[in-house]
Order: sequence, then structure tokens, then C-alpha cells
Amino acid sequence: MSWKDISPVRRGRITDAVVVIGAAGLSMAVGYARARGVWLYPRLTSVVPLALDHVLPPPLKGRTDLLVPLAGSALLWWRRRWPVSIAVVLALLSTIWPLIPAALVALFTAAALRPWRTTLAVTASALLPFALYLALHSQLVGVRMPPAAPTGIVLVAVLVSAAVGWGLFVRVSRESTEHARSEAALRADHVRQRERESLAREMHDVLAHRLSLLSLHAGALEVNPGAPADQVKQAAAVIRSSAHQALEDLQEVLGVLRAPLTDTTRSEPPQPVLADLAHLVRESRTAGMRIDLDESVTDGAKAPGATGRTAYRVVQEALTNARKHAPGQPVTITVHGAPGAGLTVEVTNPVPGATGPRVPGSELGLIGLQERAALIGGTLTYGRQGQTHRVQAQLPWPA
Repeated sequence: MSWKDISPVRRGRITDAVVVIGAAGLSMAVGYARARGVWLYPRLTSVVPLALDHVLPPPLKGRTDLLVPLAGSALLWWRRRWPVSIAVVLALLSTIWPLIPAALVALFTAAALRPWRTTLAVTASALLPFALYLALHSQLVGVRMPPAAPTGIVLVAVLVSAAVGWGLFVRVSRESTEHARSEAALRADHVRQRERESLAREMHDVLAHRLSLLSLHAGALEVNPGAPADQVKQAAAVIRSSAHQALEDLQEVLGVLRAPLTDTTRSEPPQPVLADLAHLVRESRTAGMRIDLDESVTDGAKAPGATGRTAYRVVQEALTNARKHAPGQPVTITVHGAPGAGLTVEVTNPVPGATGPRVPGSELGLIGLQERAALIGGTLTYGRQGQTHRVQAQLPWPA
């Protein structure tokens, strides 16, 4: 089993155990060095160890330099829960017993987990014994400082500064990583949202197309109530099928918009290509529209996916608008293109002289198609020219 296979909680416990054991071993080594006269940290007083020796039972007398470092190092097990308290306690105990390694670990943890102001206060408490020691051994007091004292003070000051600096570096690195991770998650959410909105627009176009076909068939039954039974039955079947499919499309749109952004299980439905234009025209002709299709495309199967999909949506939106705003009028569709020459799509239909009230949301689909065409490097224009409404798209098709 590798280290990555272990759970984070268990990894943390193993790390804490290693830190406690290592700090205890190093503290005992420092105590041994102090017993041999190596000066590492200012021992402000010997009264406390002597008083503690009188309280301890006989088997433990004279062993406080061994027991206290072990107990102090054991406090590191809870250093993440109370980093400041443990750092201050170990720093103060280090002025009496050899707890320098444990105190350095506690200072590092406090600097890594707490704000810089709190870290500054904890560091000051750790360096305070130096000032007290220098004050007690100043020339005014008349107590001579051991020869190795200046070197030891500098060494411990460097170790304290290194531990605190390393902790600050770890905290800044962690915050930077978390900030970068949150920004990456935010960008990913934006990308998902844009893709979701794009998918919803695709489904909206399909839904509008189906509803317009449904309205056309229903209008035909209304205009010709005495039609033969076979035609009425066929129109009713088409209306039922279109209504059922429109309901499914609406459920898809609502499902896409309601699903959480983190839901990656929803797959995008198959997107239309240039070859699907024939089916689109055939479906509209079945609904009773008069459509003249002039298609002259070289290697249509090799057309880029974005170009073919945009051309399909342009024709679909134009047919939908023709059914809404010019019912019963013939529609002419011209599609020409080849690799290297681009793809031209033009849809025209006569416009009745008397225009009715403006339908809410009119031209919003064409505005969206303009944006889509621009995104792939093409253009789309539309508008009324005399008694004719024209939609024309120039789409790229690289050689």
C-alpha cells in the first residue's frame, strides 16, 4: 500500500506520531548536550526543576530533564487544534528544560495556521527569554555571561526565525493554492454555465420549430374542417406526435437548467449536421409548407461540424419565422458551398402586405444566430427587402 492509498485522517495521525517521536528524541539529545555543558538556550532559573524534584516520588527524582521534554513533545499531538497555546507553553518551558525542538515545531505550526499578527506575538514570546537573559547578565547587574552564550543566542534566534519563516511560507503557499483552486473551479463553473446555456438555446430552437409545425397542422384542420377522414387522421397523428416530442424537448430544457453545475452525467443530444437539411425540409413539406430547395454543395459530408450545425440552425429558424409571420407563403432555400469557398445559406419568403402585431420575442433567434455565426468567423444578415424577407449567412469552410 502506497502513501496515497492511506486515508487523509490516518496520514495525519501517522505524521503527528512521527513528529512527536522525533521532537522527543531531539529534545532528549539537547538535554544531553546541556548536561555536557553545550549552551543552546538561556536557562533562566534552576529553582523550578529543584522544587519539582522535591515533589516527585523517589524513582523520578533528578529526572525532570528527561520527563518534561517527553511530556512537552507529547503536546505536539494537539498542535493543530491549539497551535498558539502550545507554541507559547513550549517556548516558555524551553527556558527551563531542553524543549527547543518541540518549541520550534510548535512555532512552525502556529505560523502556518494563524494570521501574521498572531504569529508575530507568538514569536515575540519565544524570543522574550533572550531579552530577560541579557538583562539578568548585563553589566549593571554584574553577573557574567557564559562565553558560549552569544553564540547560542544567535543560533537559537536563527532557528526560531527559520521555523517561523518556513511556517509563513507554507501558509502563503497554501492560500495561493486554495485561491488558484477556487479560481479554477469558478472558471469551470462559468464554462459549464455557458455550455448549459448553449445547449438550452439549441433545445429552444428545436422546441420552437416543433411548436410551429404543431400550430401549422392545427391551423390546417381549423381552416378545412370538412377534409377527408384520412387527412384528418393523418393531421391528428402528426399533431399528437409533435406535441409529445415538444413536451419531451421542454422537459430536456428544464432538466438542463435545473441540474446542478457539478452534474456531468447529462450528455448533450446529437447535434445536426449539414446533411440533415434534407430531413428538415422534408418534415416541413409534410406539414404543408411549400419549399423550394436549391442545394449545391461539394463534399457536404466533409463540412466542418460548426459550419454545418450553424447552417442547419439558420434554415430551421428561418422556416419557423416563415410559419409564424408568413403562413401559407412559399419559401426558397439556397445552399451553395465547397471547401475553400465557404458556405452560403439564403432563405427567402414573401411577406404579406398587412403586418399583424409584433410577436413577443421576435428576431431573438436570429440575433442569437448572428452571434453564433460571428463566433465561427462568419456573418448573418436578415431583414425585409420590399415584399420579401431574406435571411443570408456566409459561413467559413476552409480548404
